Amino acid sequence: MTENVHVISAAMIPFGKHRSSSYVGLAVPPLVDALREAGVTKSDIDAVYVGHSYGGMMTGQRICKEIGLGTVPTVNVDNACSSGATAMHEAWTAISQGTIDVAVVIGVEKLTQFGGGALPLAAEDREVKQGIIMPAVYAMRATRYLNDTAATPEDLALISVKARKHGALNPFAQFRSEVTVEEVLAARPVADPFTLLMCCPTGDGAAVVVLASDRARKKHGRAPSMRIAASVLHSGHVAEGFRDMTKPEISYDSARDAYAQAGIEPKDLDMIELHDAFSIAELIYYEAFGLAERGRAVDLIRDGKTTFGGDVVVNPSGGLLAKGHPVGASGVAQIAEAYWQLTGQAGARQIDDPRWAMTHVTGGGTAGLDHGACTIHIFEAER
Repeated sequence: MTENVHVISAAMIPFGKHRSSSYVGLAVPPLVDALREAGVTKSDIDAVYVGHSYGGMMTGQRICKEIGLGTVPTVNVDNACSSGATAMHEAWTAISQGTIDVAVVIGVEKLTQFGGGALPLAAEDREVKQGIIMPAVYAMRATRYLNDTAATPEDLALISVKARKHGALNPFAQFRSEVTVEEVLAARPVADPFTLLMCCPTGDGAAVVVLASDRARKKHGRAPSMRIAASVLHSGHVAEGFRDMTKPEISYDSARDAYAQAGIEPKDLDMIELHDAFSIAELIYYEAFGLAERGRAVDLIRDGKTTFGGDVVVNPSGGLLAKGHPVGASGVAQIAEAYWQLTGQAGARQIDDPRWAMTHVTGGGTAGLDHGACTIHIFEAER
């Protein structure tokens, strides 16, 4: 028997440079807030799942002990940028199978520990040994996409403009100022064709959601909730030699399976939080999710179809480009945004009467894979 699983609360801290905070210091405040909002006590919690990539040993246990939470299973999950969303998938699996009733999912990361620059990748990877870094990977994708389609650097800038406009409405975003196309194009070059404002910032942050089964939701029913209609986790397709970098199979396959699991189509979505680590990603994922035909994603951004008042609002939070990208926390923060939108708690950035939301986050940096992991969730508002 498969149980329904519901998100019954969400909390996070503003993403940014929290240099004086530890992993514990980042995660405890939203953990306390999420439990309080859900009406859940420590004795109600059956398991805790914690996503992070650079937190070290027993990060989850170090966080939980600060609120006196012990004995329950605490699972630490590392799946690169998909860590938090993978932790969510594990919690959903346990509840949907009837193993537990209440789970806490924490995503946390402190990237200021590295002092700036590109994030470290696995030293033994053959491409990393040759000097590959993630800005270069996405820059190659962008170069190929601009060559093969009608997209231009101005379109990449439009994506950043949209992200910053959305982020200006989000009190949790790392960047809350709007920018123009001209400012984006004139910013410092990073990796051709990207300028600095086409790249997500590094920073620190934490987000927490509380999940419940049907019976637990009824018991702790004071908070609004959303139903998890699909939870899909894929690992990357192995291919040596040439591959089309503008068509990441892992995201195409994950989206296909998520739509099938939820019983909906792309046109049903009211909002999407997707992995826009660099501006080109948004165009590529429009196509992967079936929002546009191959090579035609630029039509959506040029025509305003993916902002407020359009067909589907993409990254109403500001996305990684504006909200920031503390990698282990990003997937859970996306889910928090979906929760606030579907329960009418998103404030100035509230979408008009949304029913369906999708979140998407990938983790990469491994030679031979399109990405190492991809996690997609689809949520339905509960009226």
